[in-house]
Amino acid sequence: MNFNVIRLISFFFLLLMQVLLFKNVVLFHTAFCFIYVLYLLTFPVETNPLALMAIAFALGLGVDIFYDSVGLHAMASVFMVYVRGYWLNRITPQGGYDRNSVPTLAMNGMQWFIVYALPLVLLHHTLLFFAEAGGTAYFWFTFFKVLMSTLFTMVVLVIAQLLFSR
Repeated sequence: MNFNVIRLISFFFLLLMQVLLFKNVVLFHTAFCFIYVLYLLTFPVETNPLALMAIAFALGLGVDIFYDSVGLHAMASVFMVYVRGYWLNRITPQGGYDRNSVPTLAMNGMQWFIVYALPLVLLHHTLLFFAEAGGTAYFWFTFFKVLMSTLFTMVVLVIAQLLFSR
C-alpha cells in the first residue's frame, strides 16, 4: 500500500481508538492514556514541520471534539510537534538519520525510542494537564497526574509498537 494511505488509515484508527476505547481507560483516577500521540511521534524525520503542525492541530481538534476540552489537545499536540524537530536534532545519531528514517521502536530500538518519546510525551501531558487545571492551584495533584499519565502512555505506546511493527 501507499505510505500516505497507510498514514491516513492510521490517523483515523488512532483517533477512534482514543475516543472510543482509551477515553474510558483511566487508572486510579489519575493515569490517562493518550495513544493518539503515537501518530505524531512516528512521522518521518524529514517531514515538513508546518505540515506536521497542521496535522497535529487536526488530530488534537478531533480528540477535543469528543473530550469537550476546547482546544487543549490541539494546543498540546501542536506544541509537542513544534518541539519534536528541535529534539530530533538534539538526539541525532553520530552518522545522522537515514533518508526516510521513521522514529519508531522497530527502526531505532527501545532505548533510543524512550529517549526520543518520553520527553515529548511528558511535555504534551504537562501542557495539557496544567492548562486543564487552569494554573498551579493544584500543583502536586496535577504533577502526579502528569507523571502517571506519561508512564501509562509510554507503556501503551511501546506495547502498541511491539504488537503492530512490521
